[in-house]
Amino acid sequence: MGTRHSGLATGTSHLCMICGALIILCGAVNYAMAADAKRVMFLHSFGPQFKPWSDYARTIRTETIRQAKWSIDFSDFSLASARSDDAESEAPLVQYLRALYLREPLDLIIAVGAPAASFIQRHRSELFPTTPMIFTAVDRRRVDHNRLSENDTVVAVNHDFAAILKTILQVLPDTKTVAIVNGVSPNEVFWHEEIQRQLAPFANRVVLKWYDELPFVDILKDAAKLPPRSAILWHLMNVDAAGVSHEENESLNALASVASAPIFSYDGSFFEGALVGGPMFSVTESSVVTANVANRILSGERAGDIKTQPVEFAAPRFDWRQMQHWGISESNLPAGSTVYFREPTVWGRYSWQIALITTIILLQAALITALIREHRRRQLAEVQSRQRMAELARVMRFSTAGELTASIAHEINQPLGSILTNAETADAILQSSTPDIAELKDIVKDILQDDRRASEVIRRMRSLLKKAPFELKNFDLNDLVGETLGVLSSLAVGRNVELTSLITQNALPILGDRIQLQQVILNLVVNGMDAMKERLPKTASSASGLRASRTLPSYPCRIAVRAFPKTNLKRSSSRFSPPRRKAWAWACPSHEPLSRCTTG
Repeated sequence: MGTRHSGLATGTSHLCMICGALIILCGAVNYAMAADAKRVMFLHSFGPQFKPWSDYARTIRTETIRQAKWSIDFSDFSLASARSDDAESEAPLVQYLRALYLREPLDLIIAVGAPAASFIQRHRSELFPTTPMIFTAVDRRRVDHNRLSENDTVVAVNHDFAAILKTILQVLPDTKTVAIVNGVSPNEVFWHEEIQRQLAPFANRVVLKWYDELPFVDILKDAAKLPPRSAILWHLMNVDAAGVSHEENESLNALASVASAPIFSYDGSFFEGALVGGPMFSVTESSVVTANVANRILSGERAGDIKTQPVEFAAPRFDWRQMQHWGISESNLPAGSTVYFREPTVWGRYSWQIALITTIILLQAALITALIREHRRRQLAEVQSRQRMAELARVMRFSTAGELTASIAHEINQPLGSILTNAETADAILQSSTPDIAELKDIVKDILQDDRRASEVIRRMRSLLKKAPFELKNFDLNDLVGETLGVLSSLAVGRNVELTSLITQNALPILGDRIQLQQVILNLVVNGMDAMKERLPKTASSASGLRASRTLPSYPCRIAVRAFPKTNLKRSSSRFSPPRRKAWAWACPSHEPLSRCTTG
């Protein structure tokens, strides 16, 4: 046990020694890395959050780190004294910076903006006379090139306010007034004079209205009631007439929310929704150039040997939302302009949804069209079928009429012969000296009765042969059966057939086509006669029974036809039992639709 405890203690001791060595090694590595890190100081004009220089400093830092092959230790200082023209307030800052970096000198100083560049040039001999320095985000007119040393280089820009005003007049040709927003800091005072000098050629075209003598609150009030055909040129608002400092874009956004005219500017850092646009400096372009110069200096290249051309305005860019708000047409934009923040159209947003819905609608429309065409085709087919059925029924009626020709002629000849006989008799009576008036009256009645008989026969035939469309009407089935039997009576006599009928005492109202139902009954009775003719000798006689009935008021009416030998007439008439040959005809009651009934 003692040996085991001793071995465990020894292993723990070795582990602790290894961990200690690793900690010392990591510290040494970090120290070496810290010793090798490049020390870079940003000197900000006004402060780290003042536009437009804050955007340049942030982008330069990011791009420098991306390009660098070593670690960089950044430090930031702000030139608060740039807000006024008090030169005496700069001395304490000079002493502080010199004391801070006396033992640990800087590898590079980046002065961002004109106020920082002017401060460094005034105190170059006191502050880091041999430290490399870059002046960036500064107009070439704001740098004293005679005071630049071999350790200084400039990444300058070139302001062209005349180009901005030309763009305003091209985009808004009717512009008469241009309000210029500018502060009262020393840097802004310099630009008041410079802008006025550059825009002097436009004095006869527009009126310049300066806002540098008003507090920002009053600027907002005045901008809200600018006259029509006005525009606003936003330059800087670092310090207003009331001595209030303005950071970031809060002041620009506040102005855009109340302004009665579109706003233009010179720098892309302000292009965040409040500006219409125009030719502006590109923050990225200038920052990339500055970061490239910084890394060349950190690599050992002398700053004074690095020369760059001033950065000019980038291609014009415009905000589509502001253009829509102020009614600016794209046709008025300068050549080469780019429109940003363009809201996609409904098709651009929902193209696949619209395409899907359109496809579904088209498919449904095609399906509905096909169904409608099929429905119309079926309707046409049904109409044609009904017409053919009507023609067939008419042909069948003609066929039946052909069979009935002889009997009909006999049936018509009978009343005609009686009429002739009665007429001759009446003529003879009238020629007598004492005509019997009572007898003449009877003769006239007989003539009228025979005439009605002949007219009824003709009417029946005309109704049978009449070509009429299918038409639903309400009528009594009992009347139809009686009329049909009247038509068939002559044929029955000719074929030695006796017709009998069993018709209910109550009316049987039905809804149907009278002619077609009559044809059905005719066919049934004639078929019965033909069937008995085939089964009986030629000399034998037969009988046909016809029965119309309805079991219940809500049931369809029923017609039963039976043909049988005449010897069975008494038995068959007493009990209308199911025959060996029979047919059924169904007709609809008036309160039932035709689709619920059949005819056969």
